[in-house]
Amino acid sequence: MPRPIKWRRIENIPEHRYFIPVNVHEDELEENILKIEELEAIRLKDLEGLDQESCAKRMEISRQTFQRIYNMAKEKVADSLINGKSIRIRGGRYTQRICKLECKECGHIWEKRVEDIEEIIKENLSCPECNSKNVTCDKESKDCRGRGCGGRGRGMGPGLGMGLGRHNGRGGNQNR
Repeated sequence: MPRPIKWRRIENIPEHRYFIPVNVHEDELEENILKIEELEAIRLKDLEGLDQESCAKRMEISRQTFQRIYNMAKEKVADSLINGKSIRIRGGRYTQRICKLECKECGHIWEKRVEDIEEIIKENLSCPECNSKNVTCDKESKDCRGRGCGGRGRGMGPGLGMGLGRHNGRGGNQNR
């Protein structure tokens, strides 16, 4: 059985998501996809000047994972700057908040990304154990406190963006 996904915590959703070099004809323009968590790693390390351990704690990942994400981000940025490629920021495995959910029927407690809850609520959020629809969030949860999901799974996050770092949804990693 595969390991569960460890979501990378980010603090900011980027406002600007596309950067393009001047003097490169559109027909010749290549693109690097910078994932949201890769941008967050650059922000924490280079802009805020934090050490690797502090960055990893803020993103709630291991130091090794942080370093891998950071190195990949630097490689993509360097490739774009040196070779005149555009940078598109999108996708990844990130979250801004986690909500603890509780089934009022069977008492099962589990966690979900607030960004995922918005999608699930359209299909009626239900307990993974007993399929009951009588589900509420833990309003005392560190991240949620009832703000993110409105007490019943109404997320406010952007979700996974435009895919998992894939170019135009065609699969495969672009410009690793």
